[in-house]
Amino acid sequence: MNETEQLNRLRSSSLKVTPKRIEMYAYLAGEERYISAKEVLDYMRAKHPTMSFDTVYRNLKSFAEEGLIEATELNGEKSFRVTCSATHHHHHLICRGCGKTKLLDLCPMRYVETVDPEFEVVDHKFEIYGYCKECKLEGLN
Repeated sequence: MNETEQLNRLRSSSLKVTPKRIEMYAYLAGEERYISAKEVLDYMRAKHPTMSFDTVYRNLKSFAEEGLIEATELNGEKSFRVTCSATHHHHHLICRGCGKTKLLDLCPMRYVETVDPEFEVVDHKFEIYGYCKECKLEGLN
């Protein structure tokens, strides 16, 4: 996603577009993996030493509520990444070592619906966690 696309996504949200929000979102958009709030804080503090964890987390929460980013839990902490640009329904494989994701073009909901056709599903999230080739080689598993 280029800078123009990033800015357009922020502008299309209900959030006020500020230089720090642009910077934070650009950092997330530049990574193809889930990133912890602490990593975002470290990145932002390198340029803005007085920035607090609360400010970073509040902005990440706002980004998630606006659908700009997705959240998951990795190694006991919440991690974030820019919402996938795929326009069709899908899920992800997620590396617990580095946070990289890979698109998974299938959905187990077809099976779930056969178990109880009268159950009304209103939402679901399906993620598969493991270790990518690089992390297995580095012994991060």
